[in-house]
Amino acid sequence: MSAFVGTRTVASAEELRSLLEQHQTEKSCFFLRWPHRVSGFCKTLPPDFPSPEGQLFDSQKELRWQPQGQGYSVLLLSASGPQPKFEPVGGTWEIQAQDAHLYPKTETRFPQGINDQQVNIGQRYFTDPQTATVHFVALKVS
Repeated sequence: MSAFVGTRTVASAEELRSLLEQHQTEKSCFFLRWPHRVSGFCKTLPPDFPSPEGQLFDSQKELRWQPQGQGYSVLLLSASGPQPKFEPVGGTWEIQAQDAHLYPKTETRFPQGINDQQVNIGQRYFTDPQTATVHFVALKVS
């Protein structure tokens, strides 16, 4: 399987929810961001969805979204090859998996701590093989 980076635009929050539900697995995790708070790691979409920005990730892919006009721009970072309806970004990508560690809830850089729900996460680097430049770092469930 080959690495894939792609984008697409969805027209509404309902279309974004539908896209996320299509890509969600039983091991998926969400992390949503608002200007004043973050959701922490969630296994299901919180009731106050949509958030202006966020991500859905599992062991094979990460979907990120942010507002664009009336809809949302969605970025797919996949270790399992191209997905229909996503326009490829760049050419060939190499990936490298890395461990990641969460800060404890007592860490002072997060005033209210972050809910980790015992999620074991890692990172996946998407590198341009011609320049050896890391362009994206995706979260993954380990």
